[in-house]
Amino acid sequence: MICSRPRRKTPFAFLALFAGLSLGTLFAQTPAPAPAAAPAAAAPAVAAVAAAAEAPKFKDYAAFQESPGYALFTANNIWMMLCAGLVFVMHLGFATVESGLTQSKNTVNILFKNTLIPCIGLLTYAIVGFNLMYPGADFAGKWFGFSGFGISISDDVASLTSVYNAGYTYWTDFLFQGMFAATAATIVSGAVAERVKLGSFLIFSVLFVSISYPITGMWKWGNGWLNTLEKPFYDFAGSTLVHSVGGWGALAGVLVLGPRLGKYKDGKVQPILGHSMPLATIGVFLLWFGWFGFNGGSVLSANPSLVSLTLVTTCLAAAAGGLAAALTSWVVIKKPDLSMALNGILAGLVGITAGADQMAAMSSVIIGAVAGVIVVFSVIFFDKIKIDDPVGAISVHLVCGIWGTLAVALFGNLAGGAQLVSQLKGIVSIGAFTFIFALVVFVAIKATIGLRVSAEEETEGLDIGEHGNEAYPNFTSAHK
Repeated sequence: MICSRPRRKTPFAFLALFAGLSLGTLFAQTPAPAPAAAPAAAAPAVAAVAAAAEAPKFKDYAAFQESPGYALFTANNIWMMLCAGLVFVMHLGFATVESGLTQSKNTVNILFKNTLIPCIGLLTYAIVGFNLMYPGADFAGKWFGFSGFGISISDDVASLTSVYNAGYTYWTDFLFQGMFAATAATIVSGAVAERVKLGSFLIFSVLFVSISYPITGMWKWGNGWLNTLEKPFYDFAGSTLVHSVGGWGALAGVLVLGPRLGKYKDGKVQPILGHSMPLATIGVFLLWFGWFGFNGGSVLSANPSLVSLTLVTTCLAAAAGGLAAALTSWVVIKKPDLSMALNGILAGLVGITAGADQMAAMSSVIIGAVAGVIVVFSVIFFDKIKIDDPVGAISVHLVCGIWGTLAVALFGNLAGGAQLVSQLKGIVSIGAFTFIFALVVFVAIKATIGLRVSAEEETEGLDIGEHGNEAYPNFTSAHK
């Protein structure tokens, strides 16, 4: 996101004073103690047998409504449905961020991909993904499990809830998890933007969301082998299981595709500016808003204290990430770069996602701030080695996803050497599987139907070549 605008003198003394006063005020307060470990029902991977034992056992729904636990069950279910809606809004955020940070001639293409990804994600997750990711108690501790095609449509109260969580309905469980699933493919979309064939990308998305994402998700959230280590791998809401999975897929796609035309000339980076920073800014704030459901819903209940803590740590990390990235970019590239500040917010959100329920407030500030610094240097680094990522998806989701997963073992009540080893096992195993899977799929597509559009189509724009349409037909000449 390095722009080619004229350099300005940086009022760094003012910024340093502002940052110092802000952080000084925060740290002057007595830090809240790290929360106690979340109960089993509040973590995405729940002991299946214990949860099943708590499930309502009533012959009919009317009897269940008269039970003492019905009000709590209803409150939990409403909160989880609301969170599913908030995560759904994130897809609009991804669409606007990606289209804003890319060229206007590819806007329709970006929006089309981001329209179909949640459609593909929900359908494939219903057909196969959900039962790959949550195969049931028989597959506890395993690398792979599958409990059949499709999802249940039974209204029998005895099977009303998932064996993984008795706090809300089976269908709410599917809906919330399904909204997560499509996110992984959306992350890949931004990194390969402006030169990938539409049909080829959609084929990749189907395979990635229906097979790769659920298998690695099962290793932890489906009570697979990572959840049964002596010191279980911990990823509260998906710094690794969602974000770095998408980042590994994005890295594989970018390596196979190569950079956009004209991005690197004579050993120098040639900035290709996004066409609408207002759109990108709207998208980031939509994503931040959606993260209330992404992390808040991962409590898997309406537990007042744990939900509140999670939302506070999430917001503090986002704020720290945005400020840290803005200051870092101002110092390093000698100008305040809006795209860096926006990606800093997302970096802070990704960084806190693995341990949002485990951190004291100040720990979340540190995690977010470090993520904000990391993302700036990561974007610059990938440009230097000529890995072209138009929106910074690899830096935000892969690099900061790894940082956030490691941060679980450095802060909060899970901190320790044994936990760090488990976190590394999860990062390496999930990363290796995902990267190899995505690389094989992209190479296979390239060798068969082709992966990249022609140079002529890339120059003219994918909107015309792939869709015969334009996002801004009345302003075409001005943009060109």
